[in-house]
Amino acid sequence: MSTAPDILTQIARARAARIRRDGAAQGLALPDTRTLPLINFLEPSPECPEILIAEVKRRSPSKGAIAAIPEPEKLAARYAQAGFRRVSVLTEEEHFGGSLADLIAVKKAHPHLAVLRKDFLLSEEDVELSWRAGADAVLLIAALLNETTLRAMYGRAEKLGLACLVEIHTPADADKVRPLKPPLVGINSRDLKTFRIDPLLPLETRTFIDWPCRVVYESGIQRIEDALFVRGSSFGGFLVGEAAARNPGLAADLLSAWGREEEARRCYGVWERLYCRFKTHKPFVKICGLTDYEDARTASNEGADMLGFVLAESPRRVESGLIRDCAALEALKTAVVLVPKNGRLPDEIAYLLEEGTLDFVQFHGDEPPELLRAWPSYKALNLKTPADAEKIDGAGSPAVLVDAFSATVRGGSGRCLEPEIIKAAAARRRLWLAGGLNPNNIGAICREYRPALVDVSTGLNSNDGTGRRKDSQKIRRFIREARYE
Repeated sequence: MSTAPDILTQIARARAARIRRDGAAQGLALPDTRTLPLINFLEPSPECPEILIAEVKRRSPSKGAIAAIPEPEKLAARYAQAGFRRVSVLTEEEHFGGSLADLIAVKKAHPHLAVLRKDFLLSEEDVELSWRAGADAVLLIAALLNETTLRAMYGRAEKLGLACLVEIHTPADADKVRPLKPPLVGINSRDLKTFRIDPLLPLETRTFIDWPCRVVYESGIQRIEDALFVRGSSFGGFLVGEAAARNPGLAADLLSAWGREEEARRCYGVWERLYCRFKTHKPFVKICGLTDYEDARTASNEGADMLGFVLAESPRRVESGLIRDCAALEALKTAVVLVPKNGRLPDEIAYLLEEGTLDFVQFHGDEPPELLRAWPSYKALNLKTPADAEKIDGAGSPAVLVDAFSATVRGGSGRCLEPEIIKAAAARRRLWLAGGLNPNNIGAICREYRPALVDVSTGLNSNDGTGRRKDSQKIRRFIREARYE
């Protein structure tokens, strides 16, 4: 078994011990051959052409008890009524409360459904037993399997006519899977080292894939907005577990949201564009507080990923004309705004977004979460204590930029966050970091905390006395130091 995240390893080792003790069939008397219809898991249907999967899931290590589900076939029936044509059944016993008996019950009651066996499968025998029990597809987790075992299990599944959802988490996983070029790849938004959800993790991991395939976004689908985010980010489908098991009525709403492609692209397509710029182990760089075209051009040409323009009350406030002047620059453009509680996005900014001149809005105010969800945006928070990092979970955006607290300033503080606050924020989500950054400290900060994005403004100011221009040498050095170049 290859190196894998701690929790994943623990679950797999426990399962391996049960197999040695009780056998891989979980004590069931399975038929010697398959008796249930085999459905092509990859074949699109008129009702549901993408790979949209709803799951039978009783509990999990991170959430504990989710739903009793005494009759899994009835939950599968509700998914089918909602329009799902693919159902995942968790069959791991100890940590998830599932069993092969659940899969058999679902497939017998609904032979027309394509059923995925989701478990921590370890051998060709597991694949064979899945086929005999009635699975149409199996989950293969690359992090659990060495190359020889993965290839053997994948080959066995192909011979039996089973589809494989091959799950990857790291560049090493992608390297291991690449020779197989599987047409269906799963990426989990749950970090299996911490079991925390990070919406952007699948976008990062997807950049490691360089063969044609459909990519399924796994976990983290809790609301309609999550389905829109996945759709807008150009994934080939999703797997929803906990939320649908708790509330089966949500299943139809998620399918309906998936059909709102235009809205999804408008609100969330920018995240795919951002991750087209991703470089492994290198943070995104945002240069903020720009007031001059030449400074913006220098930042973009030197490799900045995002350019920030202040459209709130500030000494560095700019007019929309500057942003239009910068439209042809390669870096994405972000408007920094302060919206009061129950406020609306100013028309000026809405026009810039609608015409494609502006890519993101960075919200610093008391705006409601639904305003963030209505536009391509992310939230910025000023954190005073490590406990304030809990606000990240309720911010309502895929990423949250964290900055130091100031009693007098909403927005950029120019002060560094305390190390314990940075660590608390990084434990919640991919770290987007601002506050007190400059060419002298950014290298050490990036090596220590591994942020996903760094945001700098005053640390690049020139010495012209206005506080509005950037120093081109500082821009170059900051970007080089941030990326350890």
